[in-house]
Amino acid sequence: MFTSYTLLLGSKSQSRQQLLSEARIPFTVVSQDANETACDWNLPLVQLVEQIALYKMQHVQLPTGNKGEYCFVLTADTLSQDADGKINGKPTDKTDAIAKIKAARSGSQLCTAFCLDKRIWHKNAWEVDQRIQKAVSAEYIFNIPDQWIEVYLKNSLGLSASNAIAVEGFGAQFLQVVHGSYSTIVGLPMFELRQALEELGFFK
Repeated sequence: MFTSYTLLLGSKSQSRQQLLSEARIPFTVVSQDANETACDWNLPLVQLVEQIALYKMQHVQLPTGNKGEYCFVLTADTLSQDADGKINGKPTDKTDAIAKIKAARSGSQLCTAFCLDKRIWHKNAWEVDQRIQKAVSAEYIFNIPDQWIEVYLKNSLGLSASNAIAVEGFGAQFLQVVHGSYSTIVGLPMFELRQALEELGFFK
């Protein structure tokens, strides 16, 4: 399978970019200016993540196209919910990251949702031709002993990751249990994304 398209990724996440690179899915990063705090954080985990991914899609900034041209756009969001039911996004600072890391020892539920658009350039604007939204959940225990936390934060993407948990790279040695999709925990459910890209005709 190959593609002549380049996926337009509305995310600055290094983890998502790494997953796409490893899967040999060509992509380029585009800007999106969504304010996630405008979403309803009282929603259940899955619904909230889906809402944020869609909200990001509504705020992507795409380059101008040509008449009849198609493009594929991807946005995503990942959130965790700890054993006490608190939904967590990225840490606000180092102190918050440490608190989230310690809470994750008791186990967390995580959900990553993506929104994938196939758009066509029509009447001087990108119009949605087809859209697939998907949310995938997983459970994990991420167990970092106190004496390792500082080292982990210096050698991982923890400070910019949902719930301060970066299970790839240096962080892999602290991932005790996974139930579900590993790539979902990293930041993109790659099996479901590949299926969605196939369905929309991204691959030839």
